[in-house]
Amino acid sequence: MSKYSVQQQPIETLLSWIKSGEIAIPEIQRPFVWNASKVRDLLDSLHKGYPVGYIITWRNPDIRLKDGTLSAGKRVLIDGQQRITALTAALVGQAVLNKEYKQNKIKIAYNPQAKDHESVFEVCNNAIERNPIWIDDIAPILNGDTPISKIRRQYLEKNPTVDEDKIEEKINELQAIKNRQIGIIELNPDLEIDTVTEIFIRINQKGVVLSNADFVMSKIAADQQFGGNTLRKMIDYFCHLLNDSSFAKHIESNDTQFFQSPDFVKIKWIAQYTDNLYHPNYIDVLRVAYTYAFQRGRFSDLVALLSGRDFEKRSNTEEIAQQSYEKLRTGLMAFFNETHYKRFLLLIRSAGFIHANLLNSQNSLNIAYAIYLHLCDLKMSEHEIQYWVKKWFVMSLLTGRYSGSSESVIERDIKQIQEKGIQEYFQLIELSELNSGFWEHTLVRNLDSSSNINAAYLCYLAAQCQNQEKAFLSGSVKVSDLFETRGDEHHFFPKAYLEKHGYKKSEYNQIANFVYTEQQINIRLQDKPPFEYLQQIQQDIEQGKQQYTSISSLTEWHENLAVHCIPENWQAFRQENYADFLQERRKLMAKKIQQFYDKF
Repeated sequence: MSKYSVQQQPIETLLSWIKSGEIAIPEIQRPFVWNASKVRDLLDSLHKGYPVGYIITWRNPDIRLKDGTLSAGKRVLIDGQQRITALTAALVGQAVLNKEYKQNKIKIAYNPQAKDHESVFEVCNNAIERNPIWIDDIAPILNGDTPISKIRRQYLEKNPTVDEDKIEEKINELQAIKNRQIGIIELNPDLEIDTVTEIFIRINQKGVVLSNADFVMSKIAADQQFGGNTLRKMIDYFCHLLNDSSFAKHIESNDTQFFQSPDFVKIKWIAQYTDNLYHPNYIDVLRVAYTYAFQRGRFSDLVALLSGRDFEKRSNTEEIAQQSYEKLRTGLMAFFNETHYKRFLLLIRSAGFIHANLLNSQNSLNIAYAIYLHLCDLKMSEHEIQYWVKKWFVMSLLTGRYSGSSESVIERDIKQIQEKGIQEYFQLIELSELNSGFWEHTLVRNLDSSSNINAAYLCYLAAQCQNQEKAFLSGSVKVSDLFETRGDEHHFFPKAYLEKHGYKKSEYNQIANFVYTEQQINIRLQDKPPFEYLQQIQQDIEQGKQQYTSISSLTEWHENLAVHCIPENWQAFRQENYADFLQERRKLMAKKIQQFYDKF
């Protein structure tokens, strides 16, 4: 059986499909990125009869209704959104969202008197509006808002010396754009999502990643029967409001009905929430809601379920589609719940992850939130919920549990938690992955890195934040304070000192060579080797000068070195034993991380 069919349709038909909802375009996170001149060039190509590429659609599978009849699935736009949006903007006159998610209207002007070497189309501007030879907006001609006779008459009044027949001919040529054919590749409704993705990549050849979450958004955007289009709006608007509180004005002006609905009430609070720790996009929202509500991990299954897929009977039914939309709504309502959201982030902060710079895995946050919602449903005590969510979150970071292709891991985890309970399943994970070998060897090896987004290093810093530990050589300022203001990641062995002795960037930028300190202290230490500047600081403290540090006693100083995992034999630190220092400090850092983990 063929995987696709190819057809040619006039642009007018394509636009009518979009207006009627026959083709679904996912709007989430997809602002119109073309500039106006590119829209002009597209119109010029169509005017000249040049090819403009294929539109790729995937028809959703037919669904069996409750009365036994089949309902034809709608087309989902897989590739060609920018071209379609350009056409609707220029030909229909619809405003589009620009890169800043602001409404923007694109007016394309037409010159019916243009000579062969001159541009027929231009992006409208003030000068063109004042120039009578231009029709400053082609949309009224092409969408039928203004009678052609009126447009012709108005043009002739402004240009009384032109050839009336010639102008009419040129306006008719402009109108003919609606009849230009555009190629449509329609993928077979029985294709699996992975196959559709592969076809998209091979045809597109732009390295564009097409995620299954995009298919989900396309699917729910197309649904009106079960409220999918409203769910799409909630996801879309929540993400926009999180990034730009003024987006509420756009919703009020352009989607008044939704603005006045109870669904908007559920999400509008996020516009006033200023916590930058968690910035979910539409994929993250779907991930949490889907994992929590369905106890599944693969988005391809969600697309199938929303299509009414009965996996056992291998058919699609209206009943399953309805149930799936209801379940997705339940998951989204839990995600958008203001109390849930704020309490979850308070919990993450209390674990020491006080700043977005301490997080390197959005999926770890997503799954921790899904587990949090699940445990809330079980009516667990607040103390138990905090314990298990923190523990799970840190475990997933340290082990890189959700890095790479994680959907199968997510699905296994959520199902095992559901079946065994979180305590029993977590104990199994600890036995297999967080044994003594992990803490004593694997974690130490993981700290052998020059990446400051290394998960082990971020957990080390989170431990310092949670313990309210003072910054390196500081008597008052805490490490956590430096994440809120200006703090420096100081090279314990100064960069210039190591460079002078032939060390490379990957060697002097080892995370085991970093300590968080105040900027002023970092500047005062300059490029002296550690044995030298530490000796000066010790003398400084003994003499009560506080020239380098605000630490006032040797006891406090030794404690400061200890909390920063500086080995006790610091007097021996020279460039020739830099590697030994790194290895000793990695072991101490690993112990701190283990103690941090064991506290939960």
